Amino acid sequence: MSDPADPVGDCTERRSVVTEAEVEALVRGICFKTGPPRTLGVEVEWLVHELRSPRLPVTPERLDAAYTALRTLPLRSALTVEPGGQLELSSVPAASLMECVRSVSADLDAVRALLRDEGLGLRGLGHEPWHPPRRYLRRPRYDAMERCLDRAGPEGRAMMCSSASVQVCLDAGYEEPGPLGHGRRWWLAHHLGAVLVAAFANSPMARGAYSGWRSTRQRLWTAMDPGRSGAPPLDGDPRAAWARHALDAPVMCVRAADGPWGVPEGLSFRAWTRSDDPPDRGDLDYHLTTLFPPVRPRGHLELRMIDAQPGDDGWIVPLAVTAALFDDPEAAETAYRTVKPLAERAGPRPAPHNPLWTAAARSGLGDPELREAAVMCFAAAARALPRLGADDEVRAAVAAFTDRYVARGRCPADDPLSEFHGKDIRT
Repeated sequence: MSDPADPVGDCTERRSVVTEAEVEALVRGICFKTGPPRTLGVEVEWLVHELRSPRLPVTPERLDAAYTALRTLPLRSALTVEPGGQLELSSVPAASLMECVRSVSADLDAVRALLRDEGLGLRGLGHEPWHPPRRYLRRPRYDAMERCLDRAGPEGRAMMCSSASVQVCLDAGYEEPGPLGHGRRWWLAHHLGAVLVAAFANSPMARGAYSGWRSTRQRLWTAMDPGRSGAPPLDGDPRAAWARHALDAPVMCVRAADGPWGVPEGLSFRAWTRSDDPPDRGDLDYHLTTLFPPVRPRGHLELRMIDAQPGDDGWIVPLAVTAALFDDPEAAETAYRTVKPLAERAGPRPAPHNPLWTAAARSGLGDPELREAAVMCFAAAARALPRLGADDEVRAAVAAFTDRYVARGRCPADDPLSEFHGKDIRT
């Protein structure tokens, strides 16, 4: 989860208010910037742990010292800290897959070296397996977020403080129809997304026990308020659908210059624009960052459904596979045909609140249909990677992941589960 206040800060000076019609026009314009796919990005989140004993929680004082030191590094990626102390690196937009891989890899090498000197390391898991949620950052926006999310249950607090992901950022695509058209890419992201959840599920544990889900992280998102964590309906123009969704979504909080932020209950952004004290443009910008659908349009498409991956370079595989399936026309067409039958299984409910996404989070590739789709999509991605300029190491990493997991109907979550249960778990 990216810091929802980064674009606007804790509070901004109020500007001219925005009307309902202006909000709709702004959202349509700023959230979908169509054109040929040219750039790629990735946001990698990590749990931070003690090298001497990874199960030990890192104290706030040690995190303070480590993050102060990290901010002195000359990184290309933006370094941010999540509410529970998770570390995130967000790449600059890259002109190619390999440019993105090399840039983030260099930054991660520098970050790991400094953390190692502090006795700390990075752990690629979608959810903290041992400890309950613990908030590290104490700021008005996180106090308000916690109060808001707690109304629906404990899942929101766990999402804030205990989860980590690999988020792939893709251009919205061409205006015209075709395999790289923005309407098809939008539709594909919401159905292929379930395959990505299943293939890269890597969070089977919570508080020292098996949670019953291959992706506990995805279960947390699904359990949250659908108005905040759900996608809009996929019929019709994506711009119009997202604008309606943003207007009808609940307001998380009302920023304040001094004191606690307000946490309204049952107030949509549409209703706020019609009130006696309507929002301004800064309020709209902040509101959009408090919506957490599996695919979030931010000018580009931010795919948010992939768990953090094991190993120093595990994040490269979902980045490479996703980029290939969206940005290579032949692979995109194969992916579209492969996941089209899954749409019927998903049913009318938007992601992630439908049976397809539930099966992906619960069973991973133990689900036969998702396994078959993953096999087809990973094969298409492998064929596309040379056309995208992927080097031998990236192609070998994708092939190794395919052999170890996809071809066997497994996902990374099955490794700790096998150890936990003392046997090989495939379903």
